[in-house]
Amino acid sequence: MTSRVASPSSSAPAVSPDSGIAARQLRWAEFLRPHASPGFMFLIRLAMPDAPARPDLWPENRRERIEWIWQDYETHRARATWLDDDLVPSLNMLTGTEIFAEALGCTVHRPADNMPFAQPFINSVAEVGKVRVPELSSSTLAYLFDMADELSRRAGPAAVFRMVDIQSPMDIAALVLEKSAFFEALIEAPAAVLELADQARQLLTAFLDEWFRRYGSGFVAHYPDYYMSQGITLSEDEIGGVSADLFAKYFRPELESLAARYGGLGLHCCANARHQWPQLRELRGLRVLNICRPRDVAVAAYEYFSDVTAQMHGAVTDDALETWPGDYPPKSRVILEVSGITNRLEAEQAAVKLRKIQARQPASAQGVEVCR
Repeated sequence: MTSRVASPSSSAPAVSPDSGIAARQLRWAEFLRPHASPGFMFLIRLAMPDAPARPDLWPENRRERIEWIWQDYETHRARATWLDDDLVPSLNMLTGTEIFAEALGCTVHRPADNMPFAQPFINSVAEVGKVRVPELSSSTLAYLFDMADELSRRAGPAAVFRMVDIQSPMDIAALVLEKSAFFEALIEAPAAVLELADQARQLLTAFLDEWFRRYGSGFVAHYPDYYMSQGITLSEDEIGGVSADLFAKYFRPELESLAARYGGLGLHCCANARHQWPQLRELRGLRVLNICRPRDVAVAAYEYFSDVTAQMHGAVTDDALETWPGDYPPKSRVILEVSGITNRLEAEQAAVKLRKIQARQPASAQGVEVCR
């Protein structure tokens, strides 16, 4: 993986070495390395009532989006000087799920009160030949690099980006091809599905190769917001609607290929995909797993995946911090989102308590309580 390329100029100072942000990044790198010791990282969720309103995520709003990203970044840099959690301030390149599908030909619906989303480009596998992988600099993705270049010049080469919204190649293919036709084609036209997914993979890897070349290998995941020193993070939601055999045929190979290419994989899944857990457990290169499901499913996941990957399955509250150690399986590595924090004092007190818990717990016994 290439290292961050220095920007030609900077209109703002890089992150101060004494801010502790570099130390946070090192903690994440150690925590997410394969076979790391059990323990936990934590992100304290503190509402910021004065935060600027987010502009609509439309390409023509790039100037407003840049200013919103910058203000959000400065706010979190300031927060990092007084709150000792593990959040890494980042330049948040917030997008919807539409960006790669749009570059492959989809039109995009951009409602004023919601996230943009792609509409199918083709309605049957007979039309797969219409899909073309664009050259990156002339694609609809190019403006994201324009935005990121300006933000990188402002922030300096030490700044970290929060990644755009990425789906797996198969999930991108399920946006490009009308959904019912996509699922039918998994059985009836596997070659066409694989061709379409490969086009999505070519586009995705071209984007990521250029992104990491320009801005370095470290980044904060699009969702949820953990830091990775290298790798790729993505959403994988279509696996809830397919069998384990279809997962093994279509989805697993590309996930493992991407993990090998970039040095690790963070996986987010909103789907009811418990039948895929045996293969998710075996995924080579899996570093973080995020399952957005009800509490009982999260509890089961912490046990099932406790010895194979770090996990982050939802928020916990600050009402009984001292009961947390030991409540997870002893081999767990857990990323906590601490909710219910209403002011700076509560945030500082929660951070102090958690650091004390970490300091006094042996590595094999560190743990925390699942969502209350």
